[in-house]
Amino acid sequence: MNGSGPRPEPLAVVLAGAGNMGRAWCAAIEAEPDVELAGIADIHRPTAQAAADSTGRAVAVGTDALALATTTGARAVVNATVPRAHHPVTTAALLAGLDVLGEKPVAETVAQALSLAAAAQVSGRLFMVSQSRRWNPQLFALRAAAAELGAPGTLTTGFFRDPHFGGFRERMAHPLLVDMAIHAFDSARFVLDAEPVSAYCETHNPPWSWYAGDAAATAVFAMDGGARYTYTGSWCSPGAQTSWNGEWRLSAERGSARWDGEQDPVCDVPVPAAPAGPARSGIAAALHAFADAVRTGTVPMGEVHENVPSLAMVEAAVRSARTGQRVLVDDVLAAAHAEALRAETHPDVRDALAGWSSVRGALAVRAS
Repeated sequence: MNGSGPRPEPLAVVLAGAGNMGRAWCAAIEAEPDVELAGIADIHRPTAQAAADSTGRAVAVGTDALALATTTGARAVVNATVPRAHHPVTTAALLAGLDVLGEKPVAETVAQALSLAAAAQVSGRLFMVSQSRRWNPQLFALRAAAAELGAPGTLTTGFFRDPHFGGFRERMAHPLLVDMAIHAFDSARFVLDAEPVSAYCETHNPPWSWYAGDAAATAVFAMDGGARYTYTGSWCSPGAQTSWNGEWRLSAERGSARWDGEQDPVCDVPVPAAPAGPARSGIAAALHAFADAVRTGTVPMGEVHENVPSLAMVEAAVRSARTGQRVLVDDVLAAAHAEALRAETHPDVRDALAGWSSVRGALAVRAS
């Protein structure tokens, strides 16, 4: 005997949302032995049924995730709904005593994200946001290299792709910043082990763009500790495509590192071999980490309080692009806190928000 004991029962979950991302999550759940797909909910029941049929087995379906969780005995919800539904679906699940793993972004606005952080605090349940690219093993290697290269000076990301999505993305005012750049912003926080202080951003829409809003952007973030993070990219850039992870360069005290977004990062000075990254990547890694956190009570990467600053970077960049001014992230957080207090309808959640004398302090304490 190896002494490992019996394998714990898999975590029974209901999948909320059965669109394109929902289908991806459905496949990931089916492939994860520590998780069991108990039901699929979608406001369009035939869409939920089609996702259930794709599993090749009988899976309960419905239009209400909480009702399905009650009837199936599920303990958690995987929220793969569209962004505008993230706040109501996650709030309801948390307050019903369910743990939640949600697609990025945590919510449509930082105000809604703070409401969700407070709801997790009040309910005592776990709400983890899946920033799928945070789980890339090469990103872990870049973070390890950054730690060996000393004080960081500048971190840059170049992102150039030309996807034709159709649908809501092509109608957004800032599609690149709001729907895609959060991946890079979140990864920059991880690589630098630093939090954003301010943002200056300019956006534009090239004349050949098929997007209604600005599909190109350049943003510069001051990070605590003094480093600068620069993101420049376009979602209507034909030719010379970068990786979906972008192309990265770090300039630091003792040398530089580069990462093409696909292969292992390369340093121009010798650094110790990076420790092994996660065994899984993408949403599969996030799902495994979520199940482990629910079982053990540990705080996983992507826990809502830890994730909010990534969305704050997006909101600060958008506000800067609209005003032409440098925007302080603390101002974004303060305005979001005030809006969350005005909009909150649940008394216990509102009381929790009102008890935050410092938004950054509340986020840091809960994340740790």
